[in-house]
Amino acid sequence: MSGEAAVGGAAVIDDGVVGAGCVLHPDDLPDGLVVADAAGRVVAFNAAAARITALRPADALGRPLDRALPLEDLDGRRWWPLSDPYGGLATRTGQPERNLLLPGGREVLVSARYVRERPLGPLVRLVVQLRGTEARRRTERSHAELIATVAHELRSPLTSVKGFTATLLAKWERFTDDQKRLMLETVDADADRVTRLIAELLDISRIDSGRLEVRRQPVDMAAAVRRHVAAQITRGQRADRFVVRVVEPLPPLWADPDKIDQVLGNLLENAVRHGGGTVTIEVAPALTNARTEGTAVTVSDEGPGIPEDAMTRVFTRFWRGSKRGGTGLGLYIVKGIVEAHGGTITVGRAARGGARFRFTLPVGAPAFLSQG
Repeated sequence: MSGEAAVGGAAVIDDGVVGAGCVLHPDDLPDGLVVADAAGRVVAFNAAAARITALRPADALGRPLDRALPLEDLDGRRWWPLSDPYGGLATRTGQPERNLLLPGGREVLVSARYVRERPLGPLVRLVVQLRGTEARRRTERSHAELIATVAHELRSPLTSVKGFTATLLAKWERFTDDQKRLMLETVDADADRVTRLIAELLDISRIDSGRLEVRRQPVDMAAAVRRHVAAQITRGQRADRFVVRVVEPLPPLWADPDKIDQVLGNLLENAVRHGGGTVTIEVAPALTNARTEGTAVTVSDEGPGIPEDAMTRVFTRFWRGSKRGGTGLGLYIVKGIVEAHGGTITVGRAARGGARFRFTLPVGAPAFLSQG
């Protein structure tokens, strides 16, 4: 920092922090900021710090830091005497982020920077950053849910595979060819289930890290939809349960055909498994949010639909519309794939009361053309 002055109960950080001639007010910062002077008294306590700690800036400003911000570690030891920022080794430059407690058990993530006018000199300013623990807890819960889901989804097929293979190895001669075929088909289906789950986990990893690759090729969306409908009929669904409507002419579409198959397969499977009545798939030209040419696909059913209060959670991890199985990861992956193509996806209520999913993809172009 180049300097600071108390203004309206907070400190204004002078230019040189974010560029010449620019003044940054601490209340503009997304994280909590607490600054103590050379005497250890609080000279800045921004709005985010007040929100995170539930303390009023007026009650903190001018007070000794250890009283204004009485932190303890997870063992109940008072943090400021323990860390001793003003009297400890002069070689220290700060404290890494750690989880500390305020009175009443409120958890905060705290890191600190020690500001000295010269190396090994006395501390002239202590800058403390505060962050709430909600985001970390959400991440930890999400990871725990993912592990629990994977363990649950893997246990059933692997138990089946192990049971059938062990039985066949131990008693091969006792079974007829038809019995062997049935058991091997079950093993094959369970192996496919495990493979799908692993593919979903890899997709989630790539989506979360922003590494989902899109290999664009010409895609005939109408033909892809008809192919997925035919696959549903082959699996035993009635042909009259599906209605396909295509508005011609469709613009040329460049997209990743494998990933578009994932999207279509998931949306149709979702409509068949969780919806009811006729499943209608509409393919039509549309404008994207950027007002450019694109293709829209709408999948709707006549089932009970999705409750209004659940629509904001449909595309999150582990959301399940019913108790009819599934990992709850499919729609999260669908959204990630659509957005990786530069498109959008929405959910709503169909005309006859069921769920209505609509995604729109821009026309797109292959990489060698877009780079040219």
